[in-house]
Amino acid sequence: MRRRAGTACGMSISVVIPARNEEKNLPLCLDAIATAAQHAMIEPEIVVVINRCTDRTETVAREAGALIVHSTAKNLSAIRNAGAAAATRGILVTIDADSRMSETMFAEILTRLDNPKIVGGGVMIWPERLSIGIVASGLMLLPLALWHRISAGLFWCRKSDFDAIGGFDEAWVSVEDFDFAKRLKAHGRKTGRRRFATILRARITTSCRKFDTFGDWFYLKNPRLVWRLFKGRDQASADRMWYDYEP
Repeated sequence: MRRRAGTACGMSISVVIPARNEEKNLPLCLDAIATAAQHAMIEPEIVVVINRCTDRTETVAREAGALIVHSTAKNLSAIRNAGAAAATRGILVTIDADSRMSETMFAEILTRLDNPKIVGGGVMIWPERLSIGIVASGLMLLPLALWHRISAGLFWCRKSDFDAIGGFDEAWVSVEDFDFAKRLKAHGRKTGRRRFATILRARITTSCRKFDTFGDWFYLKNPRLVWRLFKGRDQASADRMWYDYEP
């Protein structure tokens, strides 16, 4: 029997979406959120963080009824934190504008956060298309995720826990998601909650536009760049791949 929500532990959901020139992808992201909300019988708060946009992204977000936040930072941690600061609901979900969640995503999140032993977690990530190069690139990340027993892609947690760990660490200009997952998991252990959970029965589908632009084997052919990105502090490398990137 489907549960009326919004509400694990009596809380409802805010969704934070960083967006830079996403007028093409944002409608798909928002449509998927609406479908998942209908499935879970909730009305989530949508917070879109407009980051240096020169297209109709803000118009798209406003027409969808989203709460608008502006950030000029070249730092995804700062961008997401700005959105989280404006969020008013008890559960926080983060998703990128070029990703689409499964229709059961909110239901899965609410079910897990009904369990007081779960601090939060991530999800399975699926590319919108597959190739040998894309699969091989994804496998580069697998040892890191398995070693730390974490996941990313779309984060979900109670907002009180997000605030308790200070949100995303703005010292990181790349791989901030892995850092966040590790700190959220450690916070769970510290507060007597042993589980950082990965949702397996729902997923996000994310765009392959970086591969479309740079090539499916780009990351494997540029190990020095990948190393700089994984160090998390190289602004020039992060700018190339994210903050100054134009598809």
